[in-house]
Amino acid sequence: MSMRPRAHELGVIGCHACGLVCEAPGTTTHATQCLLCGAVLHARRPNSLSLAWALLWAAMIFYIPANLLPVMHTDMLGSSSGSTIAAGIVEFWKSGSYGIALVIFTASVAVPCAKFLIIGLLLVTAQRRTPWARRERALLYRLVEQIGYWSMLDVLVVAIVAGLVKFKSLADIEPRLGILFFGGMVILTMLSAMQFDPRLTWDGNET
Repeated sequence: MSMRPRAHELGVIGCHACGLVCEAPGTTTHATQCLLCGAVLHARRPNSLSLAWALLWAAMIFYIPANLLPVMHTDMLGSSSGSTIAAGIVEFWKSGSYGIALVIFTASVAVPCAKFLIIGLLLVTAQRRTPWARRERALLYRLVEQIGYWSMLDVLVVAIVAGLVKFKSLADIEPRLGILFFGGMVILTMLSAMQFDPRLTWDGNET
């Protein structure tokens, strides 16, 4: 079965911002900007892999203090304590709030680790220009894009719990430095995924 033609063989290029297929720069007198959104057209985003790697490593570095430092401080009846992400999961589980514990575990442990592994896999295979599982890798990239919007659930839970506790005047809960590192980690992983050019997945030798 013959392979389908590539975009460069047809003289067209896809806009990385809106997805519109335009005539490739240099083939016509058209400007090198997308006709729909005005974004600059690139056959491949410049320095995509190096920037994505840098942001991914920064995110993994941020993830260390996010787990070691307290994410919230509780002051109840004169007794104060700081809770890390792991301690918070255990406390919610012991108190019977299984749903909240599961949400925090998913948003703060399962999702970040999965994103680290998936983005790392995409970057390594793109660098090696391997034809292995291209369609599946493209689906993984779309998955990372979708779950990226839900990565701030842990920060949201801390904010909601703090608000509810203050509203009921049962105790005093304040966010701590760990939640800032966690939020920074989430933003960096999202930027890393955005910086990666998914078109690199299809480069290399054919199978």
